[in-house]
Amino acid sequence: MIKRTHYRIKDPTIYLIGPMGAGKSTVGYVLANRLRLNFFDLDREIERQTKQSIAEIFETAGEQAFRDLESETIANLSSRRGIVVATGGGVIVREQNQRCMRNGIVIYLYASVEQQYARVAKSQHRPLIRNSEDPKAVLAELMGERDPIYRREADLIVMSGDRSTDKVVNNIQKYLLDL
Repeated sequence: MIKRTHYRIKDPTIYLIGPMGAGKSTVGYVLANRLRLNFFDLDREIERQTKQSIAEIFETAGEQAFRDLESETIANLSSRRGIVVATGGGVIVREQNQRCMRNGIVIYLYASVEQQYARVAKSQHRPLIRNSEDPKAVLAELMGERDPIYRREADLIVMSGDRSTDKVVNNIQKYLLDL
């Protein structure tokens, strides 16, 4: 699904959005290498800047403080060209972040709740589900809240949950070539 029309862009900024477990970091790394662009993982950038893990930030400062750091970091990255950014699943909920990403190409990597759960259920570094008695219910609730926003903001929606990284990246590259 294509929502916006982009003209050929030299050194595009590509934002990968979607829920946890959709493959944003993995796809972003491979896509950036293929396109010979710099890659940034938003969560890793925040960890590098704060010298704390995302889980530690959530524990010591709270989710609101993390979201503020996320907004600051995406604003800084949005001024750059020729990069691929793997965002966190919640970056899309703030309007200011949406505005920052509109300067580039926004690609929604879609994975069903079941696919997300299969990928992240045992993860200990995802604070929104780490201590939950029912992580699948948390994933479903987040998906219900965020999916309409992901879809509204996306230039392209790519099914990633049951596809290989190469197939997802090939799909994105085809889209970019057609711009």
